[in-house]
Amino acid sequence: MSRYTIKLQALISLFLCLEPIGGEKSSYLHNKPFSSWSFNSHLLHQLPVEDYEGNFVRQVHNCVFSHVRPTPLQKGVQLKLLSRNALESCLDIDFTDARSSKKFLDFANGRLLLNESHAHRYGGHQFGEWAGQLGDGRAHLLGEYFSQQGERWELQLKGSGRTPYSRHGDGRAVLRSSIREFLSSEAMHHLGVPTSRAVSLVVSDDVVKRDPLYNGTVVEEKTAIVLRLAPSWFRFGSLEILSKSGEINLLSTVLDFIMRNHFAASVDVHHPDRYLQLFELVQRETIDMVVKWMKFGFAHGVCNTDNFSLMSITIDYGPFGFLDSYDPLFIPNLSDDGGRYALHRQPSVALFNLRKLFYAISPLLNSTQKSIIKTKLKAFNEEYQTKLVSAFRQKLGLVGDDRGDVMLVASLLHLMNETQADFTMTFRQLGAWRLNEIATAIIPNHLWALADLSKHSLFSSWCSAYYKRILGAEPSLTDQQRSTRLYAVNPRYILRNWMAESAIRMAENGDYSEAWRIHMVLQRPFEEQAPAEYSGYANRPPKWARKLLVSCSS
Repeated sequence: MSRYTIKLQALISLFLCLEPIGGEKSSYLHNKPFSSWSFNSHLLHQLPVEDYEGNFVRQVHNCVFSHVRPTPLQKGVQLKLLSRNALESCLDIDFTDARSSKKFLDFANGRLLLNESHAHRYGGHQFGEWAGQLGDGRAHLLGEYFSQQGERWELQLKGSGRTPYSRHGDGRAVLRSSIREFLSSEAMHHLGVPTSRAVSLVVSDDVVKRDPLYNGTVVEEKTAIVLRLAPSWFRFGSLEILSKSGEINLLSTVLDFIMRNHFAASVDVHHPDRYLQLFELVQRETIDMVVKWMKFGFAHGVCNTDNFSLMSITIDYGPFGFLDSYDPLFIPNLSDDGGRYALHRQPSVALFNLRKLFYAISPLLNSTQKSIIKTKLKAFNEEYQTKLVSAFRQKLGLVGDDRGDVMLVASLLHLMNETQADFTMTFRQLGAWRLNEIATAIIPNHLWALADLSKHSLFSSWCSAYYKRILGAEPSLTDQQRSTRLYAVNPRYILRNWMAESAIRMAENGDYSEAWRIHMVLQRPFEEQAPAEYSGYANRPPKWARKLLVSCSS
């Protein structure tokens, strides 16, 4: 396909589908206009709420939530991004109505409340140290909605003002971090990674002062609010704060509530071993989540216990990052001086967090149950490694189980690391590599990531081993069959830092078209798309991207 043809297709595609705040077609029937939509705050009626009301900072005890109202944005408030998929598939709200509805804008800005709003109390271990009370310092829980699909979603505003848990913060989120959260959570969903969802991005001309690089340079930044969803916002730290505070009866109440509402299909809520069963399930699903992070080269950046979900979904997108060139030491967070949350340390941090979860629920366990959990924790690494190898076996398009697969995967990653080959495109381009080319270690010119990999002196040896493994399991495998298989699991597009940064820079100047375009493309990350090709989303990252830094300052 010529560059002219790609460019022409891209322009046609943009002409046909471009809309200001989203444009994907709806596949959901019976969606409602926002004016007739409602939801409830069922969970807030089953768990204790602090008696006192107010948004000033304080220590809170013997409750799970504090009643506090959002503080809406004031100046030049506009709805700039709206995920049609999340809006219609999760909330059953008609997209066309919502994007033009003043009431929906007020709702997504925290000005219009349909229920009482609350902030969630939790604690956490941050960078390995107990940080005490944390909680929703800039988020407001609006209630829960049960969709036509039979799914349960808790609605939350982020960046919506101060709460009792704001500590020294102002309760606001800046535009740059809000755009990143909106784009990343939706991108992760379409990659198939368990995650919270983003519905809308409301922006304003209100400003706050931030030191984004922690270098003493304070700047004014615009603020925004993200309406986001999760099956639940309960996290490891939700239980830690109760255990650390000696509120054991409340700890039991919360655990039983979580099991009844989220794990009833997997855990016998009346069984004396129910807490043991719950822990085993959370450990298993946490491993699954981290394996998917590693599979797509995603580094969360702040894997504190207060950022680890009991539902084993990815939450609280801050200084995250997807790999460009493969580097197991990749650290997306400027604040992480010691590299505690580097890419390759995510499994060990997950184990650390699970141990803290175990300590949190220990007051409710007997000695036999504690012993079983200790054994399960010791088996963490083996279970993780088994699932990781299985995931990368899929990425290589291999079938069956061969003892040499661990070495095959490990040696490929070693070659990628030493040649700085692009993580995403190396695996993607494996699907475009013909079997006869693999056999002879020949790289076509257009496969630039594989060309980088081929510079290693051991590349030919790896090709021979890879070719032997493929044909040994499937002697009659065709190039088309293999391409289809690899393209289904290896995305062509991810949310690279340079893409997010480009969208942010344009948005700061009032142009949200790039943010919208990225959002649209990342809904189909495994399919080649003309607008994405024209924008260079599958190209070698620009050199300026290497200098990008992301911090917790948002």
